[in-house]
Amino acid sequence: MKKAELLSPAGNFEKLKIALAYGADAVYGGVSHFSLRIRSGKEFTYDTFHEAIDYTHAQGKKLYVTVNGFPFNNQLKMLGEHIRKVAAMKPDALIVSTPGVIKMAKDIAPEIPLHLSTQANVLNYLDAEVFYGMGVERIIAAREVSLKDLIEIKKHLPDLEIEIFVHGSMCFAYSGRCLISSLQSGRVPNRGSCANDCRFDYTLYAENPDNGVLMKIEQDEAGTHIMNAKDMNMAAHVDEILQSGVIDSLKIEGRTKSPYYAAVTARAYREAIDDFYAGKFDARKYEEELLTTKHRGFSDAYLFQRPHDRDDTQNLETAMSEGTYEVSGLVQEDGMHFMCKYKTYPHTPIELIYPPHEEIEPVDNALGKIYQKEGTWWIEFKKIVTDTDKELESVHSGYTLPIKLPGKLPPLTIMRQRISA
Repeated sequence: MKKAELLSPAGNFEKLKIALAYGADAVYGGVSHFSLRIRSGKEFTYDTFHEAIDYTHAQGKKLYVTVNGFPFNNQLKMLGEHIRKVAAMKPDALIVSTPGVIKMAKDIAPEIPLHLSTQANVLNYLDAEVFYGMGVERIIAAREVSLKDLIEIKKHLPDLEIEIFVHGSMCFAYSGRCLISSLQSGRVPNRGSCANDCRFDYTLYAENPDNGVLMKIEQDEAGTHIMNAKDMNMAAHVDEILQSGVIDSLKIEGRTKSPYYAAVTARAYREAIDDFYAGKFDARKYEEELLTTKHRGFSDAYLFQRPHDRDDTQNLETAMSEGTYEVSGLVQEDGMHFMCKYKTYPHTPIELIYPPHEEIEPVDNALGKIYQKEGTWWIEFKKIVTDTDKELESVHSGYTLPIKLPGKLPPLTIMRQRISA
């Protein structure tokens, strides 16, 4: 059985490095042009994106470029120039959404494989055949598709690769085809600038047309969250997905999410995939770790149940993201310093999570100690000293100088503290 790929979001260069370090086989991202995550894309320039592709290839891994927006006539010339620029960087695929962009990409860069975005809404083998005939090598299936339908697609098109989302934000609209943000704020979702209006709380009214009485409908004092979808979490189903033998890539959503999210999701799904092939799959373990990330509540979405069969995919209480941990710091690439992300005090145990296959050595010296307890690694500072040898009583987020570690840690190790109940 061919081993499935783990594909993680790369919202910027730091998150790209973290996703790769924590277990992703491939990453996806882009500059802002024609990407469905304009905010994330602005984290890359053409130069830094080229550097990111080279970095990814040096790790023996892949990078797929998002060119999955829906262009208007006046953008087509710019789109062609954009495809030429990114194709020259030799990415591993272009992710595209429309037949016209497929044709343009094949004309300009026939040597670059094409992956069809989930925005194209492929749900059946007839649509898949059309895009396959146009030269698409992989479809990123619609989030509303079932595993049974994907098995049927693979039967008809055994050489077509199938990629599915397994984790991340869900859209209230059908495969992201939403106009609410355009209507309310002029930000066009399918051009990459969605304002996430479905997450807002709304005040609803009922009107009696006979007497003009207007009554306010209240869920609570904050309003109602009638369109707010829970986040997808398919970790408990990775074994069933891979057992089907038809899924080539498991994709994590979240280019605009935090470095911590990039690390934890990559590590959890890496472990789930590897454990499946090793015959020791343990859903509880992966789900517990994923609960440490910020989320809006979890749902296993539609892969095993049709949308109309579900009544538990909406969070009607709050759009706020919840999580069980706060990130204290991120270890720099030299392994000897960290940057503070929250708050750090002396004599406070802080948990360490680090890239798979890396090792940590115990340390105990004047700066602090690094130790293992019940299978978990911890760091505890005796004093907090900057790289300029200035001693601090504590350090908080926003502090811009690196802080010395008691000993060397794997680069990109994350320091985290449980949030008090």
